[in-house]
Amino acid sequence: MLNLKKNTPRWVIVIIDLLIHLFALSIAYLIRFDLKADFSLIQSEWEILSKSLWFFITTKLIVFGIFQIHQGLVRFSSTADFKRILLAETVATMIFIIGGLVRFYQLDGYYLYPNSVLVMEFILSTALIISGRFAVKLLYLEHTRDKGPQEGILIFGAGTAGQLTKRLIEQDSANNQFVVGFVDDNKALRGKRIDGIRVYLLENLQELLTKKQVQTLVIAVQELQTKKLQELAEIALSLGLQIKRVPEARTWVNGSFQVKQLKPIDINSLLGRPVIEVQNPKLSAHFEQKIVLVTGAAGSIGSGIARALLQQSCQKLILLDQAESALYELENELNEIYPNTVVDYVIGDICDQGRMQKLFKTFQPQIVFHAAAYKHVPLMEANPAEAIRNNIGGTQILAQLAAENQVAQFIMISTDKAVNPTNVMGASKRIAEMLVTQLNEHHPTAFITTRFGNVLGSNGSVIPLFAKQIAKGGPITVTDERITRFFMTIPEACQLVLEAATMGSGGEIFVFEMGEPVKIIDLAKKMIQLSGLKPYTDIDIQLTGLRPGEKLYEEVLSNAENTVPTYHPQILIARTREAIQGQEDLIGALLKKANDQENEASVKIMKQLVPEYISNNSTYQKLDQQ
Repeated sequence: MLNLKKNTPRWVIVIIDLLIHLFALSIAYLIRFDLKADFSLIQSEWEILSKSLWFFITTKLIVFGIFQIHQGLVRFSSTADFKRILLAETVATMIFIIGGLVRFYQLDGYYLYPNSVLVMEFILSTALIISGRFAVKLLYLEHTRDKGPQEGILIFGAGTAGQLTKRLIEQDSANNQFVVGFVDDNKALRGKRIDGIRVYLLENLQELLTKKQVQTLVIAVQELQTKKLQELAEIALSLGLQIKRVPEARTWVNGSFQVKQLKPIDINSLLGRPVIEVQNPKLSAHFEQKIVLVTGAAGSIGSGIARALLQQSCQKLILLDQAESALYELENELNEIYPNTVVDYVIGDICDQGRMQKLFKTFQPQIVFHAAAYKHVPLMEANPAEAIRNNIGGTQILAQLAAENQVAQFIMISTDKAVNPTNVMGASKRIAEMLVTQLNEHHPTAFITTRFGNVLGSNGSVIPLFAKQIAKGGPITVTDERITRFFMTIPEACQLVLEAATMGSGGEIFVFEMGEPVKIIDLAKKMIQLSGLKPYTDIDIQLTGLRPGEKLYEEVLSNAENTVPTYHPQILIARTREAIQGQEDLIGALLKKANDQENEASVKIMKQLVPEYISNNSTYQKLDQQ
């Protein structure tokens, strides 16, 4: 018995194919005589055939050799192989017809083979050769497939990508998956069969789960709208299905991909709103041949801004951070992706005035993106002086140097936590906003602020934390089941920051339309489900209580503010209250107290500067009662 997992010698396949052809030729003769030929008739036909049988065998061997029919492995036969077999059989038959005409008119007056025999032999040979290979392929796939419990898969999208996905899954002997059917929105396809399996509508999903062993929905549509992706994800997750996606076509190799490239969809795809897109032709012109400095460049937002700027035509990019290892990793990444760009990587602390003066004198930046900041609420609540020194003092040093060196634009990255702050971190960012807005009134440099909410996947955000907790088997920790946050992706945030830079003339606080807030506990549940697990069953969710300074929900605008629209529907300008009297002196006193590590006295001054700053779940709540 042939071993399906080993290569059968080629000569064996050649002999089998030759025997199939001789068998087909014999059956064709029998059919010609209605299966009733007597011995004398057979003998007379054989006398004619025997003279040309060598021509039949030789022709078949030569033609099949020319078309390389026996070069491939039978168990891996494809549609292309079947097409070659059909073409080879056609060519051989045409040679027999031409040879028959030559023999009839030039030699002994007999045809090589009756035309009816040739037609029947062609049909039988082609059918037997192709079906034989197809049968071997099916036997091989079945023989080598994992015999463990099988996982049913539905493929959304019955188009080319969907059909390719189906074939790849079936051909991958290393997995135990089988395709139950296609799911498609096109009602005209309902009940039809494509590539051997049935097409269902999305509304049949619940019914299929009860009848079939479906565990996974694979999305095979390349250009799928975000709204549709969210709808599919919500339906699949509510039914307990895993949801995976076919990789982007640009990552395919030779028009195909591997089954292992099917990955769970990214949580970024489930924001609950359409993805923010910026397509502004003015971006390149705005940054063309400019020297641009990015502070906090090794952080999530800073590095995202750097990547976005590298797609523009900057003359030079200066990336500043005090985190040596993170900046080194960013350097390696960007050098690999953008080998021909001019980028300087600078280690330095924004609170070190001498170092910053040297930086501005050496590089003379024309545009500054200020993303360096301490951002973790509980840590800053425990270390107010450091939050003030870095977020306010560091910003003041950079902003003043920008003004002194006649920088064209200074764009500061702020946060929604600066609105009606309940913690030291948010209050420090609000004071930094006030500081740069006031500087804008006295200097030609355009000081611009951009304010947005949480960024999915950024360093220290809930997404990486939840991913680590899931990888460890749980539990996922959520501070409060009511807590909500606004979210956007890193590319969205960075593109909007660049867009704000092109439209800002100075003094604006740009706020971004963030959509509806997301409940953190719902985010946790979705991440668990996207990992193929069940919340509270496979991975527990524990409520730990609000952390110091944390509030249940964030705001983009305070009650005392309103907005003015811009030409971009998702970018607004906040109108804030006037600066309080003696703001500059208070900020100076605040920085002095922070440098002296007088935490309580520092927070007290912060509350004077930001009257709406009311501490929550913090030791500094007592200052609100004084």
